[in-house]
Amino acid sequence: MMAKTRTPRKAPPAGIGKVLKRLHYPLDLIQLCVRWYVAYSLSLRNLEEMMAERGIEVDHSSVHRWVIKLVPLFEKAFRRHKRAVGKSWRMDETYVKVKGQWKCLYRAVDKQGNTVDFLLRAHRDKAAACRYFEKAIDQNGEPETIAVDKSGANLAALEALNAERSTPIMVRQNTYLNYIVEQNHRAIKRIIKPMMGLKDFRCARIILAGIELMHMIRKGQMKDDGVDRTVAAPFYSLIM
Repeated sequence: MMAKTRTPRKAPPAGIGKVLKRLHYPLDLIQLCVRWYVAYSLSLRNLEEMMAERGIEVDHSSVHRWVIKLVPLFEKAFRRHKRAVGKSWRMDETYVKVKGQWKCLYRAVDKQGNTVDFLLRAHRDKAAACRYFEKAIDQNGEPETIAVDKSGANLAALEALNAERSTPIMVRQNTYLNYIVEQNHRAIKRIIKPMMGLKDFRCARIILAGIELMHMIRKGQMKDDGVDRTVAAPFYSLIM
């Protein structure tokens, strides 16, 4: 009688193996905890309790470590699968508390409400706004129009960028146009609230990237095979 041949176990994608080293938990469990943390209004201790109810002993600090290690890989992969955004942007800032201090989260959406890009900065000034616009344009291409609020820093940043362009970006300072991005902030702030304040600037950047990533997947901003799927499947597919 012939012996059964075992199907070789699929190796993790490049880079994942090193990240998972010494974590001592199955990848599917780690991914589940990471997704739940950045997708829903849950604290790390909520996740610790939820895993305990399923007979899995996981310390909340372990979940935090998984988030910090894996989210950058998810974000890098997502950038390759992100759908193109429109050429008319609405940009605004919101504030996030990090280590007891308010930090500025720059965000923009197109006129359809799709997220253009985001960037956490320590200060709200011309330099920070310039860095945001440079990142957003580098990742998404150059827009035709950008609507901003009455902030002098944002206007100064755009004027500086336009000074280096043969075809300047049209700038509109209109509070009404920015209503769509102000409403869009709420989805991000709702997830952050149970976290009771982020403790470290670097970690805050990573966690916010995960939250923004899940928000974009929910809005259908990830290219896939066209099959109607839950938001979980596209998220897991990024590193599988």
